[in-house]
Amino acid sequence: MDSMINQELDAHPVFPPDIVVQIKALACELPARHGIPLSRFTCNEIAVEAVGRGIVAQISGTTVWRWLTEDAIKPWQYRSWIFPRDPAFAQKAGRVLDLYHGIYQGKALETNEFVISADEKTSIQVRRRKHETVPAKKKNGLKVEHEYERVGSLNYLAAWDVQHAKLFGRCEAKTGIAAFDRLVCEVMSQEPYASAKRVFWVVDNGSSHRGESSLKRMQSKWPNAILVHLPVHASWLNQIEIYFSILQRKVLTPNYFTSVEELQATIIGFQKRYEQTANPFEWKFTKHDLGKIMSKFKDAISALPIAA
Repeated sequence: MDSMINQELDAHPVFPPDIVVQIKALACELPARHGIPLSRFTCNEIAVEAVGRGIVAQISGTTVWRWLTEDAIKPWQYRSWIFPRDPAFAQKAGRVLDLYHGIYQGKALETNEFVISADEKTSIQVRRRKHETVPAKKKNGLKVEHEYERVGSLNYLAAWDVQHAKLFGRCEAKTGIAAFDRLVCEVMSQEPYASAKRVFWVVDNGSSHRGESSLKRMQSKWPNAILVHLPVHASWLNQIEIYFSILQRKVLTPNYFTSVEELQATIIGFQKRYEQTANPFEWKFTKHDLGKIMSKFKDAISALPIAA
């Protein structure tokens, strides 16, 4: 019995807590900062590095993996992100977040005021597969031919009424000011938006609706429409992107269309189908939540030059 216990202890040696902490800290380091020609550590490399630094005399990659898994640290994984570069990021984003909760400049929106989230999904390719798609059957999922030929592309512009879950959209051969104006006209020329007190249009900084000139252009054509720009690189705060992600999952993945016309008909068909059962998105992210995130970057953002 004593022999079996000793074997189990040898198989899983006990390390002091401070060693575990040092290993986890090592896992969070960037190898390049220490002159190591790696983009990120694997568990085995962490084990080797720990021995080389004298943290432990011996440790296995499996032990490192077990510790990191328990603590949800996975240095072999990564995701891309964009650092907020606009010193007024919180102010601009906060204005949009207030609108999503029915507030503008500290006052509640009236019943005849609306919030529209709009954007373009650009360059949607038409991929004609070189063999017909095989439907799913017992023990086999859908089979989509890997090889395809590109037979064109289109752009999809859409607008989402945040409070009332109304959806507008159109397919265009090109994006640009003219295409975006046609989408705006489609919305603003019908009720209740035509006679609304104010209609707030939340948009990003794409070329179709960028800068001070876009504000003036919108106001001159539609006096009751107010263009509200998100900060740069803040499309994740644009509710229409949620709908675009649904469209991507349900319609465009996998992509197997035979023509631009078929793709267009499918997108518009899905738009109509989706709107029939749509509800406003349960948007819970607030200015308070944003403030907690921005506080992490406060010092770095304060050092940035003021954006024009």
